[in-house]
Amino acid sequence: MRWLNRRVHRVFLSFLGLGTRRHVIFVSLVVGVVCALAAMLLKFLAHWTAGMVNDLISHGRDSLVLLVLPAIGIVLTLLFVRYAVGENIAHGVSNVLLAISQNRGRIQLHNTWSSIVASSITIGFGGSVGAEAPIVMTGAAIGSNLGRFFRMDSKSVILMVGCGASAGIAAIFKAPLAGLVFTLEVLMLDLTMSSLVPLLVSSVTATITTSLLMGGGSLFHFVYNVPFDLSKTPYYLILGVFTGLVSVYFTRTAIALGGWFGRMSNTYRRVLAGVLLLGGLIYLYPPLYGEGYSSVQQLFEGKVDQLFSHSPLAFVTGNPWLLLVALGALFLLKVVAMAATTGAGGVGGSFAPTLFVGAVAGFFMARLLNMTMDAGVGVSNFVLVGMAGAMAGVMHAPLLGIFLIAELTEGYVLLIPLMLTATVAYITVSSFDRHSIYTMRLAAQGLLITHHKDQAVLTMLQVKNVIETDLAVVHPQQTLRELVRVVAHSRRNIFPVVDDAGALQGIVLLDDIREIMFETEKYDSLTVGDLMVRPPGVIQADEPMNVVMRKFEETGAWNLPVVEGGRYIGFVSKAKIFSAYREQLVQFSNE
Repeated sequence: MRWLNRRVHRVFLSFLGLGTRRHVIFVSLVVGVVCALAAMLLKFLAHWTAGMVNDLISHGRDSLVLLVLPAIGIVLTLLFVRYAVGENIAHGVSNVLLAISQNRGRIQLHNTWSSIVASSITIGFGGSVGAEAPIVMTGAAIGSNLGRFFRMDSKSVILMVGCGASAGIAAIFKAPLAGLVFTLEVLMLDLTMSSLVPLLVSSVTATITTSLLMGGGSLFHFVYNVPFDLSKTPYYLILGVFTGLVSVYFTRTAIALGGWFGRMSNTYRRVLAGVLLLGGLIYLYPPLYGEGYSSVQQLFEGKVDQLFSHSPLAFVTGNPWLLLVALGALFLLKVVAMAATTGAGGVGGSFAPTLFVGAVAGFFMARLLNMTMDAGVGVSNFVLVGMAGAMAGVMHAPLLGIFLIAELTEGYVLLIPLMLTATVAYITVSSFDRHSIYTMRLAAQGLLITHHKDQAVLTMLQVKNVIETDLAVVHPQQTLRELVRVVAHSRRNIFPVVDDAGALQGIVLLDDIREIMFETEKYDSLTVGDLMVRPPGVIQADEPMNVVMRKFEETGAWNLPVVEGGRYIGFVSKAKIFSAYREQLVQFSNE
């Protein structure tokens, strides 16, 4: 297979006569087409599954069957992941970030299809998540595997990962600018001309492919009934602060509930807790069923009464204040429904829930301002702008919120309020959380690549790549005589001391024993155990490089031992890290 891969690659490039730069452009175009097909397949499977499920329901959406459907989807997803995939495929965007920072953009081949199938089942049966994170993971996997198929270097493979993610977002929303901005803001790839052009090619190609095969049009039909008035600017600033605070709640609640479900060691208990919570919420609030885009469209059209028409809470539509309370509970509970879906074993992302929360929060704030202050703001406008504010806050991506919402709804006429609200929301959420819902977990582990080039390069280094194993090992029971023989044949001045099980006991420094090396009368009375000292610090093999560098700074050492599972495996020197850093920096910065 490897021989065939090399043969195809050589013949293919020879036939096209492509240079390195044109090679990258061509592969990015191929990535765009393939990712567009994958996005269409995901949408088709999700809608087909949902249609099949709805055809099987004979009692309507107001039936207790809503308690059961999401549970069936989650169980089927769990079985598929466990027996067909064999590993956890949740946290799509976070896993892409991890692949970029720790695995040089290498993503396993099964990710090109496994997330599509799993998320289609989850969403089709009513799971309260979105398809965007799975398509980002799928697109990134397509880019990674195509990059490796065409024998690209690691930097180009990472670029293809970004191209795949851009193409996935562009295809699923038919929004090429949003796809580009997503990769630059969320995946945090370095912005250079050599990376910008392939990202544009992938995004535009994916959008054109999707439009040709599925027709044009945007995801939402925006009714522009109230023009933007500069006198309403303070209200959009208020909306920005509000959506920023809602974003803080969204992110922290999602992380907390995810941790709560993750601490449940019993799978059956975790699934039962998740499906009961999700089913109960959907029964009370039917808009929590599925992605929720139809509910967002109803808000655009002012049909808020329809949100609760099949709910036990239908009575709230007769009282504007009760309706306002119900709407507030709706956007607060969406994140709970999302966390219950993924915590129980479903596969999906927070992209669609973020848009849903922003839309409902915008509607809520418009109604509140109009009822209490006679503000006269356009409700539909606030729904639209609220979505941008939520995206800017939850994902820490204000440009993504601005361009995605403008492209989705063809609402460029509201570009100024979109910019105002998204910027204020981002400033607000940044006062509470430094990281987004995608990066918070990775940042806590020191695995997050950032736009700061030096920090990004350091994050991409791994301990296993700088370990030195040429140090002579000694044992505690060995005598000074035996130690001197080891020293005589070694070119290093550090000697790790390990026991019979390979566990690190200490170290012997040549400077510490230099004075007694020639005192022959002590050769048989002193042992290595008498002469060894504790190392100033110990490095775990799986520790991120920023933690390793912090240990070097705290101890003042130039060499530290590395252990894995308690067993000694080698040493890491500060000089070796600096050398690897310089090499990585050259590759990272090379145009």
